Amino acid sequence: MPRNLIDHISLNVADYERAKAFYARALAPLGFSLVIEVTAEMTGSIPSAGFGPKGKPVFWIAPKGHQTPAQHIAFGADSRAMVDAFHAAAITAGATDNGAPGLRPHYHPNYYGAFVLDPEGHNIEAVCHLPE
Repeated sequence: MPRNLIDHISLNVADYERAKAFYARALAPLGFSLVIEVTAEMTGSIPSAGFGPKGKPVFWIAPKGHQTPAQHIAFGADSRAMVDAFHAAAITAGATDNGAPGLRPHYHPNYYGAFVLDPEGHNIEAVCHLPE
């Protein structure tokens, strides 16, 4: 099995329940779901929720308070249609548009991305690097 250079990433949130609901809806078009939620009793400190594809949590949130500065996290998509669906789902879930789906040729000719600000102001992106 190939080794991933980054195994997982975590984001601090002020409103854990709102963030958990937002990411469950916004990341669903990318094949992500809530994979695991660990309790404060289990961790010895705070609860955490892990989201990911195929049962592997790669994106975690934890209620440690509002994270500043705001972060930029980009999630890979297998198609441009997935990028479009992510953007629509995120907006419906409470995000603010921060860049409609489209080509960003200043990165490279096939860079197709969409950007939203999550309810806490983090810049969340979905990107597809494939042509069409």
